[in-house]
Amino acid sequence: MIDDLCVEVPQISNCRIRLATSAREIGMARQLRREVFCREQRIFPSDDHDEIDAAALVLVAVLEAETGPVGPVVGTVRIHESEPGIWYGSRLAVHTAYRNHRGIGSTLIRLAVSTAHGKGCKQFLAHVQLLNVPMFERLHWTTVAREDCFDRPHHLMHADLTHYPPCVTPRLGYVTGVLEAR
Repeated sequence: MIDDLCVEVPQISNCRIRLATSAREIGMARQLRREVFCREQRIFPSDDHDEIDAAALVLVAVLEAETGPVGPVVGTVRIHESEPGIWYGSRLAVHTAYRNHRGIGSTLIRLAVSTAHGKGCKQFLAHVQLLNVPMFERLHWTTVAREDCFDRPHHLMHADLTHYPPCVTPRLGYVTGVLEAR
């Protein structure tokens, strides 16, 4: 613990990427998505909620201290099966203070694909914003087509599943290293 003006504040040591386990976490993930896709990027006017949300699994990045979860959701992605064996990832969002920091985005992608793979995924796809294509390529994704989504250039990409071992414990998820917000 760190003493800060006579208030004990937990030392944040990790970020756990895992399946959201409560309505509260899903709500925080949706709030982060609104911040990123509505206010920051202005892709949607006020809310990015759509019909996929009803069927999607939500993965979150949650700050942790040695004593357990302490912070808000700082990253999220959702995954869904569109037809048997075909899965999609969408709405990847990381809080601005944690972007390019300890691999939160790439770890969300890894858990997303591995979780779907553990549920029988044969092909995993995503519409990726142009700016993020190089990161996905480093993570063994290949462009299938170039498309406009929401009037912005995207690549439809698919993951090479041989680089994503099936994960059957997404509630436990993955842990990234020591974090500090910028």
